[in-house]
Amino acid sequence: MTWSEVLKPIKESDYFKDLWEKVKIQYNSTKCFPPKNEIFRALELTDFDDVKVVIIGQDPYHNDGQANGLCFSVSENVTAPPSLKNIFIELKDDIGIERKTKDLQDWAKQGVLLLNATLTVKAHEPNSHKDIGWETFTDYVIKQISDKKENVVFVLWGAFAQKKSILIDQNKHSIIQSAHPSPFSVYRGFFGSKPFSKINNYLLEKGKNPIAWG
Repeated sequence: MTWSEVLKPIKESDYFKDLWEKVKIQYNSTKCFPPKNEIFRALELTDFDDVKVVIIGQDPYHNDGQANGLCFSVSENVTAPPSLKNIFIELKDDIGIERKTKDLQDWAKQGVLLLNATLTVKAHEPNSHKDIGWETFTDYVIKQISDKKENVVFVLWGAFAQKKSILIDQNKHSIIQSAHPSPFSVYRGFFGSKPFSKINNYLLEKGKNPIAWG
């Protein structure tokens, strides 16, 4: 299946048309991130049939040049935000890989869907678009993956992402959850949680290629 087939019912709904109007108004009247042509980048880089892992973030980074349409990922020309730095620390501790590349598109192209629950944000105002209606759309995406696929790993970091577990059929899929990698919670169970090796062990168990995280 393709995303266009999967998303057709919701994209043709009045709800989505209304949401997209709101998004256009925001982008025309204020500075918003990510760039408009990267709002759906997560879905563009990871085909529906290729999804093996879903990492759920909250909303895009809100400072200049950071957000690029993939959760936790930033463009190469900016400093890695604290959460991404902590993800890379855990990656090294878990499987010994020292990653320098901050744009996570190579993960996306291997089947890791890097999905924010809210796909847009107003510049310098975190969570400013949380009530615009995006979560109906992204919850639909998560539910479709759960319903139509098997043996996908859902990675839920922090309380916000963990609320999405109700959308996931745990008899068909694996859920890996821990504290969020942000500096406020990283020592409450993110460091030492070994998500990268757990993901790859599960994929191998199910006869799928592991992710090259490097």
